[in-house]
Amino acid sequence: MIAFVSGTVAAAGPDAAVIDVHGVGLSVQCTPATLAGLRVGEEARVPTSLVVREDSLTLFGFADDDERTVFELLQTASGVGPRLALAMLAVHSPDALRLAVSGEDLAALTKVPGIGKKGAQRIVLELKDRLGGPVGGGDTRAPVRAEPWREQVQNGLINLGWSAKDADAAVDAVAADLDGGDPPPVAVLLKSALKKLSR
Repeated sequence: MIAFVSGTVAAAGPDAAVIDVHGVGLSVQCTPATLAGLRVGEEARVPTSLVVREDSLTLFGFADDDERTVFELLQTASGVGPRLALAMLAVHSPDALRLAVSGEDLAALTKVPGIGKKGAQRIVLELKDRLGGPVGGGDTRAPVRAEPWREQVQNGLINLGWSAKDADAAVDAVAADLDGGDPPPVAVLLKSALKKLSR
């Protein structure tokens, strides 16, 4: 088992990052929220879980040890593989998943692509006693970064030379203007963010 990888972030894509560990580039599959915390060229320590299949060895990476623990627990439910477990963590934080399972919140679970009502019922039945209750005093809602446009706009701003902190603030300001409606195209959102930064 590879418990974590530590090195320089060599590349970051929409669903994976490459970590340079002493000259070896390890591809690590991650949630959008985890990827958003990684910066190309900077050092990173990413908790990981190695999934071994007949035809592949896949490393999955997480924001922290708790996220990795939940990822591994989710796979003990029948019908939940690593890809679905990662999708669940892309939509919900670990504590939000604990709340959904302990509170039998099927609506929250079916927000995850690939989980229907029967699948959600099975997950609740099989994991209710294993996941336990929320562990942190953190936010139990789905992470805001679950919206794909946020990460795209933030990366665009960083690539244009803005700091991560400024990019985060601009993205939050644009999100506040949307009022929960369907977001316009990323190019439009990026222009809005740039306007807010130029004020």
